Amino acid sequence: MLKTKFSCALAGGLCLTLFSAAGLAQNRPGAVGHAALIVINQGDADVSIVNPATGTQKGTVAENTPGVHGHEAAASPDGRLAYVPIYGSTGVGKPGISGHSMLVIDIASRKIVNKLDFGHEVRPHCVIYDPNSGKLYVTTELDNAVTIIDPNTLKIVGKVPTGQEQSHMLALSSDGSRGYTANVGPGTVSVLDMKARKTLAVIPISKETQRISVSRDDSMAFTADQTQPRLAVIDTASNKLKSWITLPAVGYGTASTMDGRWLLVAMPSASKVAVVDLKNLKVARTIDVPSAPQEILMRPDGKVAYVSCNKTGRVAVIDLVGWKVENIIAAGNGADGLAWAK
Repeated sequence: MLKTKFSCALAGGLCLTLFSAAGLAQNRPGAVGHAALIVINQGDADVSIVNPATGTQKGTVAENTPGVHGHEAAASPDGRLAYVPIYGSTGVGKPGISGHSMLVIDIASRKIVNKLDFGHEVRPHCVIYDPNSGKLYVTTELDNAVTIIDPNTLKIVGKVPTGQEQSHMLALSSDGSRGYTANVGPGTVSVLDMKARKTLAVIPISKETQRISVSRDDSMAFTADQTQPRLAVIDTASNKLKSWITLPAVGYGTASTMDGRWLLVAMPSASKVAVVDLKNLKVARTIDVPSAPQEILMRPDGKVAYVSCNKTGRVAVIDLVGWKVENIIAAGNGADGLAWAK
């Protein structure tokens, strides 16, 4: 049994059980070796490089983009590079400075080694490295599109129109053939043919929606209604709204466990993560996390989920066997986007 210590210093007086980093490194199943957890810190305008085996920060990389900062990140398949679009100075749909670039960071040296300029203000946000096509996809909100980038040349090679404004987040099917964007202000989801580079459907969800993910078997897509505590379930075969999952509080980021059995849903206002049983589409349990959980990332071995918690600058590490927080990682102010670099 690992020794524990208790801390009530987190925002809002939340008291969580924390496992010692030393014990965690020695006993955690599924060794993570030389992998790195990438955390985008909006408030500090920098990128944390975290050793997931010890739960400690190796260092940070300053974005050096005065007035604007990044929100999301992706890593190259070899784990060598991180890609960080510089979104702007504000939130989605709000007035402010709009970004027009993407940074390329060498993870080992913790240095910016390249930069792509989109040529005009686009508010680049979500970035995904698709191993099927070998391309980078970046949501470019002001273009109402997903921009396609060749990571080898760092050149823009095409676009996929979304037909909607504020296409904020993107999720891909496992074979990379379909894309799904959450269009925040319009409250819709765009279904994209990534190969033909066209919009297949626009699905109405609510007055405002946020974040999106796809089930492991590609049969469902999930996006959170921002006006009510419920999660939309989209049938990807018909490209229609299938049903709703009732939540204890308004949802945000989602991610399915690697075995496809469960869906984790961040609920920022409740400082909790809901665990949805994907067999009956109902919440089975909730887990307390630090204030304002945002994004959820599954570790590739399927044993752990990482949850960025914006207001505390922490990342909660959830044990997916015992369904409890096993560690809290200190990142930076405004911790948000997460990426795994093997």
